[in-house]
Amino acid sequence: MMKDKIVEALKQVYDPEFPVVDIYTLGMIYNIDIDEKNKKIYVLMTLTSPMCPMWDMIIEMVKNAILEQFPEWQVEVELTFDPMWNPSMIKDEDIKKMFM
Repeated sequence: MMKDKIVEALKQVYDPEFPVVDIYTLGMIYNIDIDEKNKKIYVLMTLTSPMCPMWDMIIEMVKNAILEQFPEWQVEVELTFDPMWNPSMIKDEDIKKMFM
């Protein structure tokens, strides 16, 4: 399934502040929409902090990771801080305990 491949690609992207956990597992990806008709992939994501100085680099890493799997597609990444990221969003319970 295409969405599964996108998720696997996103699991290769790491937030520089937490280089041992990928952005998907951290819960930074809120939504992935696939528009097959127009060959567009939309990613709605957040950052661990609105003050993140690496935001543009992280967005580029997300785009590049997806484009490696789907080079003929357009990728659009939108940032949101609603809701704000917090450790309860982490998808792995063992990693979540490290933040609590």
